[in-house]
Amino acid sequence: MLLFGKFVGPHLFKGGGTRMAKEPQKLKKSTLYYEKVLRDGEIVGCGCRSEFLHPDMEEVLDLIDPEILSAPFGSASPLPPDLEGCVVLDLGCGSGQSAFAASRLVGSKGKVIGLDMRDSLLAIANKHLAGQMKKFRYKKPNVEFLKGFPEDLKSLGIKDNSVDVVITNEIINLSPDKKAVFAEIFRVLKPGGELCFSTILADRRLPAALIEVPPLALAGVAGALYSEDFRRLLRDLGCNDYRNYLKKQLTISEPEAAAKVGLAAFTYRIVRTFKLNLEDICEDYGQVAVYKGTMPGFPHAFPLDDHHLFITDKPMLVCGNSGAMVEDTRFGKHFIITGTRTVHYGSFDCS
Repeated sequence: MLLFGKFVGPHLFKGGGTRMAKEPQKLKKSTLYYEKVLRDGEIVGCGCRSEFLHPDMEEVLDLIDPEILSAPFGSASPLPPDLEGCVVLDLGCGSGQSAFAASRLVGSKGKVIGLDMRDSLLAIANKHLAGQMKKFRYKKPNVEFLKGFPEDLKSLGIKDNSVDVVITNEIINLSPDKKAVFAEIFRVLKPGGELCFSTILADRRLPAALIEVPPLALAGVAGALYSEDFRRLLRDLGCNDYRNYLKKQLTISEPEAAAKVGLAAFTYRIVRTFKLNLEDICEDYGQVAVYKGTMPGFPHAFPLDDHHLFITDKPMLVCGNSGAMVEDTRFGKHFIITGTRTVHYGSFDCS
């Protein structure tokens, strides 16, 4: 069943020996919820593929086994660029699409952790682990698959400040404890690390009863946060600025599902943010950023988000937050930043 008439969703990948921590008592509610929502049933949602963030994604897709790509409920997460040597955590990795793609893109010196709660999909990922490593010409696997829940990464042994990039595809919409998921993400991210994920947000708070409507729950709509509550949730965890890389209006075309949500409007987004000490509005410190054109796949320009395109060798005024995002992260080696955040000139218009 097609739930959305028009939809652009992210498509990147996920994914190997499964290790599972003992399930804490506090996660029993999550266990029951995930089992209820993700049990065998009709697939709903968009089933479309969005433009890739990483420029090499089409080539990498050709190296991924078709069974991995076609697995039911095998979610795919948006993979950002410049991943060589990084540690990547894929939450809700499904059959291994994005995890295996990340495995290729981080190289033999990088590492990928794929986490999911579904045995059937983890079995597919593990089945193809050796074969994918052979295709990538790696002497030893750089992917590990864990069974568990995004609300509790600590029990799986994922340490504080140990991950460069966290990716996930709408798994946060399914979580009954979204604050716990985000808190865990920011705990494991290294300073300057990136969270890049797809999600659906609503223009209002939704009735809790929508969770009991399977098509809406499976499609991530029932669990969609009100956009302002999303902003506040991140703010309360110390994340004052997030950026939309992609933002598309969603139209629910299935009549019964549309009747359930009434006048509520939804947007599909690819969001990126960083573990940085950012301010809650854009502030002007007179900083100038110059992109050197050195990021693989981006010789002419680098898109930070949907309204910041850094053109190679062109000096561009930036707010303090944007300056930090391209200076104090893994992107820093590709930029020259002039000025510091010591002299303030008022607010900055980033629109």
